[in-house]
Amino acid sequence: MLSHSPVHLGELEAASWSGVPRVYRSRVWKILCGYLPAGGSDEVLQRKREEYRGYVNQYFDNKEEGDKGDKDTFRQIAIDVPRMSPLVGLFQQRLVQQMVERILYIWAIRHPASGYVQGINDLVTPFLMVFLQDHVPGDVTRVAFEFSELEEQVREDVEADSFWCMTKVLDGIQDNYTFAQPGIQTKIRQLEELQKRVDLTLHTHIVARDVQYLQFSFRWMNNLLLRELPLTATIRLWDTYLAEPDGFSKFHLYVCAAFLKRWKLELEQKKDFQGILLFIQNVPTAKWNDKDISLLVADAYQLKYMFADAPSHLTECRITGPLMS
Repeated sequence: MLSHSPVHLGELEAASWSGVPRVYRSRVWKILCGYLPAGGSDEVLQRKREEYRGYVNQYFDNKEEGDKGDKDTFRQIAIDVPRMSPLVGLFQQRLVQQMVERILYIWAIRHPASGYVQGINDLVTPFLMVFLQDHVPGDVTRVAFEFSELEEQVREDVEADSFWCMTKVLDGIQDNYTFAQPGIQTKIRQLEELQKRVDLTLHTHIVARDVQYLQFSFRWMNNLLLRELPLTATIRLWDTYLAEPDGFSKFHLYVCAAFLKRWKLELEQKKDFQGILLFIQNVPTAKWNDKDISLLVADAYQLKYMFADAPSHLTECRITGPLMS
């Protein structure tokens, strides 16, 4: 399929929905993000990589000359980056952390309507891992290797590609990260309304114990379930998100509903506020693999098929009050 020029985008999306083989994932993701043209011209990649290097020179290398707001932005990024994916050794390497700092700072400066918000830092990690896979033998989430051993050109290309693809994803969900995060407010309310229709018994069990959807699903929306799943499982989930129309903005809602439904039996055994919230904030997914994600997205697709055309429950409903930090 990738050998054809141009690549048939519809066929590629259909094939990718159920998972992309690791050896092809880097190229497929770049095409599905709209970063690499379906015609396969690597010249576009080279131009975009050079453009990003220009941003590094223009924005990051001169960050000390920025205003107080820019300096505060970088300070927050520098605090958040070392906390990323603590179970993946790669992200504890200082060179990798510096790369992520550059990506996030440049994105924030170029998107002043939202700027940097905690949670955006997590969205870099799947792209970094996938694009590094082209240059590292074995599973990059498991093998031990020194990022510094890669050629400088390779490191720069991985950084630029990750920046542009993360930007493409954020373009579709930027209202999640603007002031007061209205996109997340809307999605939390939509999830609650959807859950009433999917399983009223489970919904009633949760809210009758004074558990609010905001208390657990804010993180699901803000971090796209990255904090709930192993990184390898997230990467498989993103195969589907990139293949699905509006995967990160709309289909993610149905994945969250399917995810909540997955824990129905365990949740209904919890009889108080603390028991429900502790479980739902620490769901046992550490050993989840591609099969678990395939079952999850299949369930989500069924929910979408059943409820996506409902006229009122998934429109512009919002919740009031401040969001959790």
